[in-house]
Amino acid sequence: MNINILPMINAGLNGLSAVLLLTGYSFIRQGNRQAHRACMVSAFTVSVVFLISYLVHHALAGIVLYHGQGWVRGFYFFVLTTHTILAATVPVLAVITLRRALKGDFEKHRKIARVTFPIWLYVSVTGVLVYFMLYRGFLS
Repeated sequence: MNINILPMINAGLNGLSAVLLLTGYSFIRQGNRQAHRACMVSAFTVSVVFLISYLVHHALAGIVLYHGQGWVRGFYFFVLTTHTILAATVPVLAVITLRRALKGDFEKHRKIARVTFPIWLYVSVTGVLVYFMLYRGFLS
């Protein structure tokens, strides 16, 4: 397999995760628990596949350096830093949030979902942004 395609696949998985999260949020706002559950379990599954692909890519490719200059370099590193720090929390938050929902503890699920959702969405969206900046020269 050509590992050079993995960053694009990872960006696609991050984008799909963001779409599923937003769609799932929309469904729960409409009171459609079944569709909400399907979207959120799908978002979790997509995120697990992303994490595996991401780890494989970086194990094989190593560190990829950013070459942008000027103000965009500072912006890139701000986005990358916040993305990375928050990304480390998503697996734990997502598992706890999903587990509470699957156990039917919806009061506790709602409380943690209010924290998990915006962090997970931010990480998914900024993951796509980092891809475009790092691999496609966006804003450089």
